Amino acid sequence: MLTTSIKRLYVGRPLRSDRLGETLLPKRIALPVFASDPLSSVAYATQEILLVLALGGLAYLYLAPWVALAVVVLLALVVASYRQVVRAYPSGGGSYEVASRNLGPTAGLVVAAALLVDYVMTVAVSVAAGVDNIVSAVPALHPYRVVVCVGLVALLMTMNLRGVRESGRAFAWPTYLFIAAVLVMVAVGLGRAVAGDPPVAESAGWTVRPEQVGLTGLALVLLALRAFASGCTALTGVEAISNGVPSFRPPKRENAARTMLAMGLVAITLFAGITALALVAHVRVAEDTCALVGFPGDCTTDPQRTAVAQLAAAVFGAGGVGFYLVQATTALVLVLAANTAFNGFPMLGAILADDRYLPRQLHTRGDRLAFSNGIVVLAAVAGGLLWMFDASVTRLVQLYILGVFTSFTVSQVGMVRHWGRALAAPGLVDEDRRRLRRSRRVNAAGAVATGLVLLVVLVTKFTHGAYLVVLAVPLLVLLMRAIRRHYARVAAELEPAPGGIPLPPRVHAVVLVSQLHSPTLQALAYARATRPDTLTALTVAITPDEADALRRAWAERDVPVPLTVLDSPFRDVTGPVLAHVARLREQRPEDLVVVVVPEYVVGRWWEGLLHNQSALRLKARLLFQRRVMVVSVPWQLASSHGQGHGHGDGHGGDEGRGRAGRRPERTPVAASTGAGGTSGPGGTGGQGTLLP
Repeated sequence: MLTTSIKRLYVGRPLRSDRLGETLLPKRIALPVFASDPLSSVAYATQEILLVLALGGLAYLYLAPWVALAVVVLLALVVASYRQVVRAYPSGGGSYEVASRNLGPTAGLVVAAALLVDYVMTVAVSVAAGVDNIVSAVPALHPYRVVVCVGLVALLMTMNLRGVRESGRAFAWPTYLFIAAVLVMVAVGLGRAVAGDPPVAESAGWTVRPEQVGLTGLALVLLALRAFASGCTALTGVEAISNGVPSFRPPKRENAARTMLAMGLVAITLFAGITALALVAHVRVAEDTCALVGFPGDCTTDPQRTAVAQLAAAVFGAGGVGFYLVQATTALVLVLAANTAFNGFPMLGAILADDRYLPRQLHTRGDRLAFSNGIVVLAAVAGGLLWMFDASVTRLVQLYILGVFTSFTVSQVGMVRHWGRALAAPGLVDEDRRRLRRSRRVNAAGAVATGLVLLVVLVTKFTHGAYLVVLAVPLLVLLMRAIRRHYARVAAELEPAPGGIPLPPRVHAVVLVSQLHSPTLQALAYARATRPDTLTALTVAITPDEADALRRAWAERDVPVPLTVLDSPFRDVTGPVLAHVARLREQRPEDLVVVVVPEYVVGRWWEGLLHNQSALRLKARLLFQRRVMVVSVPWQLASSHGQGHGHGDGHGGDEGRGRAGRRPERTPVAASTGAGGTSGPGGTGGQGTLLP
């Protein structure tokens, strides 16, 4: 089929389930797959610190080194804490599993909701930041930023639908190239500074018009804390490795822990280097371009260059190869940083679906053994956010990191309790106790630090948009609890009663008829083969002429099944059928009514448009009636031949599987008596259920 061919071209050939092991990742591929977000966040974390400090004017940039140092210390502490999560809980649940097991299901749901929000924000912010760097190199693209962002999200979705390993190979080289390019830029720039020829940013001669003047005391502390909160974007995505442990090659725990250590070291080096170089080169940035006194362009339309773009231009020259290499790799890795979320979100969604907190479809692997439904949901929500916020990093980043620090804090508290339980176990030797106490101290320090940062982020960003995340997390928790209750209720209803389900006293079969042709005869033959107690053919008379023609054809062919004709003065088919079935059920409430629907199957999508869909509407209504079975009897037209096992795009949908209650001990229906008559007036809308 055409749709199958397009799908194969789009996502590739399907993989067998037993090839899941072939998709496992070595450390060199796992690093860019799961750590591209924290590695790339350094490209804009420094800029976010400078943006906030510039609100008070250039005089407050002296706080930047101290703010950056606090971010580095926090990053090292969080990496050390999550390495312990990886070793203690390698099943892939990460923070959600830690919180659920040690603090209860409510804490687990809070963590899960916070992470789901943060993964969506990771995609939106990373792609928007990447496009900002593209625009810095090619300003003509500025009016098309939103379109470019949404297109890149769609491209990332496509790559991930093709499978984790395949997307990892495609994303590995840009990440390593970005690391190398930034390290070279930092080394050359700082080397020149040591040699007495420091690079000078294009904005070094500009000044910033402050929004607030003369900050002292509490106001100064709040400015520094807000800058610190914005700089903490460098920590986003750190937990993704703990959620992706199952995707590593054995030994999974050790490989994941080593990858996390490598990620932490590289991220700290890049962030510290970019911050130091930005201060040496006197980079100036502001949230409002018009606040930059000395900006050469039109501040209302022309974008300012990012901090990394200014550094690359200062070190390599604005038109040099090095400048474009840094810009290209930075933009590329920022876009690809969203891939961390495209791995973490579907994995977490699958775990939550397995626990019945999210729809079960999120636990289903696609053709390429990726959690395809989760990938599509993430892309759709992130694309919607980019459109709503005009792909503005400054606006989106205000909604960022609150979710991730919520999960950081709760999971670290859970790990403290985990180690406390381990210490209470009998038979521990002194060496084990020392090791467990050391692990508990690390996680306790992480809990305190991330908890303080969570408060800072909440206070400093609440009025700037973080309140949306504060509302979204509890709403998601309530939604997941409602889904869990639904699945529990359905499971209770589906639990078989003692002794099973008794056979119905009688079975009444009703075959819907519109014309006397091959599909109708096949449906009648099928219904007779099920040996019901009563069998009737049913049609709805839209016009007297059509009803009379059907009666004559019925008599001429001597069909051995009684035909019941229902009047429909308002030309409705569904209503009379439902009323007839209701009468049958009222007469014998314990009996079973089987409605047999003859349908033909077409093989081309456009053929389905040429035939009415009243059978689908009627079946949908009948499915809600108790003790009523609906059986489809398909008749495949020539165009459907060669379409595999599908039923095409026409009327075919349900397959007649003989749900009419076959009971072998019954006497076969005699052709001369028409299955022993019918109970009630009988009959339903063939007219409209099968029109050629």
